[in-house]
Amino acid sequence: MTAEPPRPPPLTGIRVLDLSRVLAGPWAGQMLADLGADVVKVERPGDGDDTRAWGPPYLKDRAGNDTRESVYYLCANRNKRSLTIDMAQPEGQALIRQLAQQSDVLLENFKVGGLQQYGLDAPSLLALNPRLVYCSITGFGQTGPYAPRAGYDFLIQGMGGLMSVTGRVDGEPGAGPQKVGVALVDVMTGLYAAIAVQAALAERANSGRGQHIDLALLDVQIACLANQAASYLIAGAVPRRMGNAHPTIVPYQDFPTADSDMILAIGNDPQFSKFCTVAGHPEWAADARFATNPQRVANRAVLIPLLRQTTVMRTTREWVAALEASGVPCGPINRIDEVFADPQVQARGVRIELAHPLAGTVPLVANPIRLSASPVRYERAPPTLGQHSDEVLSDWLGLGAAAIAELRVRAVL
Repeated sequence: MTAEPPRPPPLTGIRVLDLSRVLAGPWAGQMLADLGADVVKVERPGDGDDTRAWGPPYLKDRAGNDTRESVYYLCANRNKRSLTIDMAQPEGQALIRQLAQQSDVLLENFKVGGLQQYGLDAPSLLALNPRLVYCSITGFGQTGPYAPRAGYDFLIQGMGGLMSVTGRVDGEPGAGPQKVGVALVDVMTGLYAAIAVQAALAERANSGRGQHIDLALLDVQIACLANQAASYLIAGAVPRRMGNAHPTIVPYQDFPTADSDMILAIGNDPQFSKFCTVAGHPEWAADARFATNPQRVANRAVLIPLLRQTTVMRTTREWVAALEASGVPCGPINRIDEVFADPQVQARGVRIELAHPLAGTVPLVANPIRLSASPVRYERAPPTLGQHSDEVLSDWLGLGAAAIAELRVRAVL
């Protein structure tokens, strides 16, 4: 039986005008682009997205020299086309308005009110294009006393409670609030934005009208507190830092081994019983203090030292092999180089390579969405600054070479 050819990606035919920069907005734009949308990234002439200068490291060209493409920029701008426009010029503003009239979606992360002076705010552009889905990403949202403030991931991790539950237990060496090792709030906000945009497009199919999406990093951070927020709202308990331990599951944390460390993620009583057998201590599973998870949580201070005295007797590889064979969730704590060397990661094709005009090829991380019939696409490496300006102005606005050349003479592009 011959396999059917893949269908076009889900968002094929959707045009996205991406006025955002740094991470949250570009991450949303990359997600939409991977799903098939035609995403045009509008950048400042000469400088472009702020993250282009956020290096080193930078991508190397074919001769091994640094390019202007920072690896930070490269992580969030795949599958887009870059168009440079000077927004400070009235002609540049007019050009963006024309592009917005041809767009289905607009992404922006300017400060609240920052685009109004250019006539590029949501009310202005929705008046020109009532079908436009206009997505604004800010630190604190369009309303509230903090709305005018600038918001950054690190700041929001602190204000939104994440750092209060991340880090070593108070009193331990190195205790204190700790941020997550990646800009997780920006990434999560980008994902929420992509979800919101697709929801608005689905609603537009019924109503025929677009709308304004108001996304705040602070709102997203609080939403992502999940069970920690629920513990406070429902039970009145203020969660505290617990290092790598889990507030309501034991044992569910890191443990030392003979050569490194490993993670035990034991989520139920049968798994704990299996662990005890592999560890050579079946009596722990029958002990009234440890037999059920609530008892293990209550007696955490007694149980964890016993486990640590046992886990140091074998290497991580030995523990993982023995526990996996018994169905006990566990694993190593990998460095990033070890992550990409992992056979599971390699089998899933998580590393991809795309052709790049300066470097020949550029390695990137694949989109984790696996659609069986209409898969995500990998057509373009993150664009160089203004790489597609002529192409986009021709495709979207029908401008000819002479008109584009005149815009360059007037430094609009």
